[in-house]
Amino acid sequence: MRALTVIPGESGSLAVQDMPDPDPALGDVLVDGLAVGVCGTDHELADGDYGWAPEGSQRLILGHESLGRVLEAPEGSGFAAGDLIVGVVRMPDPQPCGACAHGEWDMCRNGEYTEHGIKSLHGFAAEQWRVHAEHAVKLDPALESVGMLMEPTTIVAKAWEQVDHIGGRAWFEPESVLITGAGPIGLLAAMIGAARGLDVHVLDRVTDGPKPQLVKDLGGTYHTDAVDKVIEQVEPDVIIEGTGATPVVNAALANPKPYAITVLTGISDPGETETVDLGTVNRSAVLGNAAIVGSVNANLRHYEAAAKALAAADLQWLERLVTRRVPLEQFADAFTPQPDDVKIVLTI
Repeated sequence: MRALTVIPGESGSLAVQDMPDPDPALGDVLVDGLAVGVCGTDHELADGDYGWAPEGSQRLILGHESLGRVLEAPEGSGFAAGDLIVGVVRMPDPQPCGACAHGEWDMCRNGEYTEHGIKSLHGFAAEQWRVHAEHAVKLDPALESVGMLMEPTTIVAKAWEQVDHIGGRAWFEPESVLITGAGPIGLLAAMIGAARGLDVHVLDRVTDGPKPQLVKDLGGTYHTDAVDKVIEQVEPDVIIEGTGATPVVNAALANPKPYAITVLTGISDPGETETVDLGTVNRSAVLGNAAIVGSVNANLRHYEAAAKALAAADLQWLERLVTRRVPLEQFADAFTPQPDDVKIVLTI
């Protein structure tokens, strides 16, 4: 079968190659691959920054933002031939820590988890793949054109769950949210914020292209001013930080709004430095009973929440997030950024 592969740690090794058919040990559901989303993690893997191939394989099949159609599934699995399906990215560690043993593998404590297309498990950018029925989610058939948005939606579904958990420590009725970064993660976070009835604000550097209108069509406000100025203007009850840019993170941490909740989803580069006024951060957090939490990955609960969020969203709006669809064999085009890119999809 044809698949998009990389030699982990080796820049320039990205290639579509013939690979063995998926091992039945990888799952009891056999899937025809339809599409995968391309994200920053895939670029980092292609650049050789990290990644781990499965044992016994030199190459790793990429693709963690999956979409496929069930070819074969065992009776009683909850899946049948023809179903649209998305595979969960992270698998619990083989000798599970407490979190993995309780189905919270996104919160793994010992780091022995594996991840499709990233860490020691082949991904979904292949003509066929396998997944365990208990590690997959069925999608509404109407979402075939946008189902690969499921995985990034799980990231923000978890972020919003974190907001709810933290807010639940006391009376909590947020009115406004500021989302930093108008990439797919930020826009999907804004979509969920708008569905919750919040006053949605999105900050990004881009001044033209599709992003401003996508935010406006959610009923939100798009900002390009300095982040500290926007925070002062908006006074957000919730910040979802999706850039990882240290100046933006710095400003988000110093949000003076009492009882504010900041969820950090963007990942900064190691060694990137920024002068931080810890006195202001500490004062704002302590005197305002503020909370700051990091959030990454997702478990099955978040996939199910994401499926519901996508099914309830405006399909035409979701389709506008996918700005380019590139055939698998032309993968190089998908890894070459263009100015108006939001989400790039490889079709299989």
